[in-house]
Amino acid sequence: MNGFHNVLFPLAVALGATGGPERRTEIVALGSGREERNQRWAVSRRRYDAGTGVKTLDDLYKVVEFFEERRGQLYGFRFHDPLDYKSCPPSQDFAGTDQLLGVGDGVETDFALIKTYGDLFSPYQRPIKLPRDGQLAVDVGGVTRIQGADFVFADGVITFFPHAVPQLGAAVSAGYTFDVPVRFDTDRLQVNLSQFEAGAIPSVPMVEIVL
Repeated sequence: MNGFHNVLFPLAVALGATGGPERRTEIVALGSGREERNQRWAVSRRRYDAGTGVKTLDDLYKVVEFFEERRGQLYGFRFHDPLDYKSCPPSQDFAGTDQLLGVGDGVETDFALIKTYGDLFSPYQRPIKLPRDGQLAVDVGGVTRIQGADFVFADGVITFFPHAVPQLGAAVSAGYTFDVPVRFDTDRLQVNLSQFEAGAIPSVPMVEIVL
């Protein structure tokens, strides 16, 4: 992937990071007192600050080293979202039946990997592009399929081989753990060791990118 390094941000620091999804909504106040609200982004974007995860000088050094190798904002990388990194709730183990991707028709071979949020009013389907190696389980009609033997995964899409094409009416589902593609949201890290030793938290902003 151009402009992306397939490497994970230091996990110990990520586990203490803060952040979450961001949306962009345009709100117009009408003369009647009512509002018109328009969604500017169809897909949410996550922002994080890993500064809250920096606890020691060694942590801080690892972040600076990682920042330098990424050349600041130039290259994206993998980030572990400490809250949202599974196809299921954090307390559960992922399974091949976690997320419905579609229903087979006997012809279609490609199914995008997604995670659905909500189930009643207006479910949101989030594209998942970075499942972790060895952490992707796929079921078709309740039967487990094998990566490399029955399907391949690339660019966010599961592609079934001809002998394993989902048949008419067969539910295609998946379970996984995943990382978020991000980049640093600054070209400058400002570190003051005297302030850090006094308890001040450095700012290490990151923003989700589209692959």
